[in-house]
Amino acid sequence: MIVRKTAAELEKMRRAGLLVYQLLGTLKEMAVEGVTTWDLEVAADKMIGDAGAKAAFKGYYVPAAGEPYPFVLCTSVNSEIVHGMPNRKRVLKKGDIVSIDTGVKLDGYYGDSALTIPIGEVSEETGRLLRVTREALELAIERVRAGNRLFDICGTVEQHVKSNGFSIVREYVGHGIGTQLHEEPQVPNYVDRKNENPRLKAGMVLAVEPMVNAGRPESMVLKDRWTAVTRDGSNSAHFEHCIAVTENGPWVLTRP
Repeated sequence: MIVRKTAAELEKMRRAGLLVYQLLGTLKEMAVEGVTTWDLEVAADKMIGDAGAKAAFKGYYVPAAGEPYPFVLCTSVNSEIVHGMPNRKRVLKKGDIVSIDTGVKLDGYYGDSALTIPIGEVSEETGRLLRVTREALELAIERVRAGNRLFDICGTVEQHVKSNGFSIVREYVGHGIGTQLHEEPQVPNYVDRKNENPRLKAGMVLAVEPMVNAGRPESMVLKDRWTAVTRDGSNSAHFEHCIAVTENGPWVLTRP
């Protein structure tokens, strides 16, 4: 069942979303050559606590992993697609890219967002990967309008990514969000005819998150049971926002 939010609920989600935005902004400034992904984790944990919020990811349980996720951030470097785990030994180097995905629960409602950051100068192709993934998200946001259908969003991402020569991760998708981190509907980054194609209505909130590979689309999960990587070792980019459907168009809750 897709849960539609009231205006008051959307305002609460907006506050959670802006906290995530501020958090990612600080981490983006921190993410430079020589910093570890653990440094980012420690800073994020403190900021979330100081704001009186709860980390959305820490303690999140997935049966396939066998145990709850232990960190407040997912820090996915280079060929890591999603769910990369912060590590004291993972030092960011010039030419790396790092995807930082995080969420919070504030006053009973969730915010969730991600961005991929270049560390110093990156190759032209890697820069293009980041640009196309970010563009795909922006184009998808414009489709989050009452009266459109879910496939309008999914197809927009798919068309833009494929037309630029990159591939879409199929195993991981966006989602509805609200009082739960993951709600209906699922939001793939491609048109999946096996899924339902609901019409978008005011009050729906969707976490749209293109995950795009420079090479082949196939992924696999490492022995830690969380970190998903590209099978061919190519780089992967990830951007995410939470968007509310309103009568006046899309409202991105995770940025000013």
